[in-house]
Amino acid sequence: MIPLHDLLDTHGRPADVPRPQLISRERYLQWLGWCFAFFSSLRVFSYLPTLWAIQQSADSSQHSVLTWATWLGANLTMAAWLYENTARQFNRAVLVHLVNAGMCTATLALIAWYRW
Repeated sequence: MIPLHDLLDTHGRPADVPRPQLISRERYLQWLGWCFAFFSSLRVFSYLPTLWAIQQSADSSQHSVLTWATWLGANLTMAAWLYENTARQFNRAVLVHLVNAGMCTATLALIAWYRW
């Protein structure tokens, strides 16, 4: 156990206590990138059952236009925000949000097709 007086510096402020690292920051960022790619791919495929259900039932009344329009707007604005905040670099994160926006657009179009 660390004595309490070792947690404070000479001015009584919290001292920098070294923390053990399980993995390096570089390895962590690499792992995080792979997780992002994996779950983003799953997310894109997760739209397909909704599109399939609407198509098969030929009924979109159970799907909210407002919800899908909000998700479309959220994906588009996140893509734009990422693009602008990474010195206008078109990276994987921007692409993922644009693909998700495309899937939201497809869902909205299918909802509109069967509703109107």
